[in-house]
Amino acid sequence: MRTLNQSIAQALIKYRHLSQLSQEDLADLAGIHRTYVSQIERGLKMPTLAILFKIASALKIKPSDLVQQIEMQHGELYS
Repeated sequence: MRTLNQSIAQALIKYRHLSQLSQEDLADLAGIHRTYVSQIERGLKMPTLAILFKIASALKIKPSDLVQQIEMQHGELYS
């Protein structure tokens, strides 16, 4: 099973690629530093809920969609 950081990383990478954004573009749109996006995608940092909301907004998706993808990546679906 993946760690939560790895699950967040995979979900973020998936949506960033679907949006055809570079890490720098995503960081600019979300108002965060590019190295922070890189650290999240490498599983080195765990973003706060506020940062996940900023990232979701930059990706033009609902925060709940991002969280759902993280749950699926992590293998723990809650009902």
